[in-house]
Amino acid sequence: MTSRSRLALIVLAVAALVIAFAVASGSGDDDKASTTTSPGTAATATSPTATTGDTTPAETTPAETTPAETTPATPVVRVVGGKPQGGVQRIEASKGDQARFTVRSDVSDEIHVHGYDLMKDVEAGGSVTFSFPAKIDGRFEVELEGRGEQIAELEVTP
Repeated sequence: MTSRSRLALIVLAVAALVIAFAVASGSGDDDKASTTTSPGTAATATSPTATTGDTTPAETTPAETTPAETTPATPVVRVVGGKPQGGVQRIEASKGDQARFTVRSDVSDEIHVHGYDLMKDVEAGGSVTFSFPAKIDGRFEVELEGRGEQIAELEVTP
């Protein structure tokens, strides 16, 4: 076999491999829709640490998912008529982790996380999200400051 024949054979083999790979991977558009989460859609998850009372899971917001990483769902505290829907919500975090929760309210007020002394204003019909490092362990009241109404309890465990 001459060197020219060998070169032609190698070129044909590489071309065959490229074509086989292209056929096997497909165009991508049809397969992507069925195997990945597209932007604007999300997987809904329930956080095992966000509960109401003793056994009812708190509502959670959808968490965007990627094949390499899953973001935990954010607990949602709903305020209806100036009171926490379903009673005072329990939110848990581990010391050193990020504490996260969202408050959706039908009344305007200031949301105050005691102990951490964090405050955010929420408009009627709006929502605010808290995300901060859980550096202090203990139980902390989350309240509608102007109304003096406790809406959640944040528990940070060591």
